Amino acid sequence: QVQLVESGGGLVQAGGSLRLSCAASGRTSSIYAMAWFRQAPGKERDFVAAVKWSGSSTSYADSVKGRFTISRDNAKNTVYLEMNSLLSEDTDIYYCAARLGYTARPLGVMKYDFWGQGTQVTVSS
Repeated sequence: QVQLVESGGGLVQAGGSLRLSCAASGRTSSIYAMAWFRQAPGKERDFVAAVKWSGSSTSYADSVKGRFTISRDNAKNTVYLEMNSLLSEDTDIYYCAARLGYTARPLGVMKYDFWGQGTQVTVSS
């Protein structure tokens, strides 16, 4: 089991920045990749960004490329999402996810095993 706790959400004006954090605990030595997804009420959960737990591979949704940056700190078992140039359409609940074990599927479409509780990001226009 892996437990994930997100933090860093809040209210920000359009054009502003926020940094989300996701701290993992439990079987962290088995983590293969971590990701951020987002979901608005009544809509499907959408992929935002992901990073492999070793190496430098990352993946981003087209809608956030150039504005968001995912990074990790293996020593702290934490993944971050730096969000810049925020738009009102970035308003969502952001969820952290972790996958244990190898898969050949790309970061953006692999199945993630564990999820955090979510953190609200609201961008005012």
